Amino acid sequence: MTEQTNPTLLSTPHKGIKGIFKRIWVVIVGVVAVAVFLLWPVLSNSPVDYADIENHFKYGSIGSEPINGIPYWIWKVLPELFPDKLPGKGYNSLGFIKEPDKDLPIGFSQRRVFINRVGLNCAVCHTGTLRDTPNSEHQVITTMPANVLNLQGYIKFLSAVGVDERFTANRMLPEIEKISGGLNPVEKLLYRFIAIPQTRDALINQAYRLKFVEEQPDWGPGRVDTFNPYKAIQFHFPMDKLRQDELIGTSDFPSVWNQKPREGLQLHWDGNNTSVDERNKSAALGAGVTPTTIDLPRIQRVADWLWELPPPKYPYEVNETLAATGKPLFESNCASCHAFGGVYTGKVVPIQEIGTDPHRLDSYTYETMSNQNTLYAGYPWRFENFRKTNGYANMPLDGVWLRGPYLHNGSVPTLRDLLETPENRPKEFYRGYDVIDRAKVGFVSDVGEENGKKYFKFDTTQPGNSNSGHLYGTDLPTEDKDALVEYMKKL
Repeated sequence: MTEQTNPTLLSTPHKGIKGIFKRIWVVIVGVVAVAVFLLWPVLSNSPVDYADIENHFKYGSIGSEPINGIPYWIWKVLPELFPDKLPGKGYNSLGFIKEPDKDLPIGFSQRRVFINRVGLNCAVCHTGTLRDTPNSEHQVITTMPANVLNLQGYIKFLSAVGVDERFTANRMLPEIEKISGGLNPVEKLLYRFIAIPQTRDALINQAYRLKFVEEQPDWGPGRVDTFNPYKAIQFHFPMDKLRQDELIGTSDFPSVWNQKPREGLQLHWDGNNTSVDERNKSAALGAGVTPTTIDLPRIQRVADWLWELPPPKYPYEVNETLAATGKPLFESNCASCHAFGGVYTGKVVPIQEIGTDPHRLDSYTYETMSNQNTLYAGYPWRFENFRKTNGYANMPLDGVWLRGPYLHNGSVPTLRDLLETPENRPKEFYRGYDVIDRAKVGFVSDVGEENGKKYFKFDTTQPGNSNSGHLYGTDLPTEDKDALVEYMKKL
């Protein structure tokens, strides 16, 4: 037998080389698979979505996470590392509403942008709670004003932790590992060398831009200064150079139900825009989206839901006889300004006539308007409808029983108090308490503390808090005022 006729002698080295190459390929494929497994979560970019529209409103993304969001594990660990900078335990102490089966409070969304990040959405300012009595469970009501939220407290908390010397990777990573169950190696590197340092720098920068907030009178729960933070964050206005009379614009959160009949009315408290769509996109900017990160499809989904969503009906007993007396009183005294279809509804009343606190009106300036109209330049949705006005707009009163306290700055606790002349309205009262006031309509406002929780004392003598003006109906007889309030429970 020759060597050429012996297949064994020829095939042995060939099979050996093939085997080596095969093992090399297995190793390469394995390395690639592990790399993809580890890097895919880092490289992907997607929000957490919800099939149910109400859950989407409460927890869905509007695009605030990519630039202004906080990395998930940093956000989770902040209350554990800095409990001394909160008024109580956790984010709940700032009035954020946490449902038992959800990871984040209402108004917070999550999106993966290299790593999971947490941002704000519409529900943070437009979801509140209600109790029938002090011993009742808190009912969560979406689209009502966020009556218990202390948004200024959240801003101050983030500003304070950003400059704290404990905000370091060495202090934060062990806490993150403890509550997360362990990050993967890539995430651990990202958090140590990128996420933690960059978040600290961003919070320091934000604190610098918003330092004027520290000098404002406390907002208290249920209120926000809409346009001054907007000037500082979106437009980088030099806040220390602005006129003093525009630096306080604190006003109540509005409800957001029933948007369709509001299209074309003068929106915002000062009536500075007539487009619901522009108002929505402007509000999204206030929640932290940017012109490049705004998630238009997901915002549109919320807008479509709110378009014809009715306000919640008053769920308690109404004295129908008294309400029947109040109905014509409402029609003759209020409807022309506050009922859909009224000749003055959704139109601005000059500040000299309405006589309410001017700070919110003065905070929105021609310079702000000019800068807003440059946003989204080059896109079909560029702002075109913002205007400077000379007063406050008459708001439709649908669902008014859930919208207390009243006036644009929330300076009058109940509807019944609003029918008194300013000198007879409460000078001080408490905000943030969510037990319904069925007699006067609004929320109970004389409870300063309950079960160790202190409520915010609203002082009408502070700048921006005046309860003056809106004298309409204050000259009615007492029995007519009572009848009018009883009828307004049904709006």
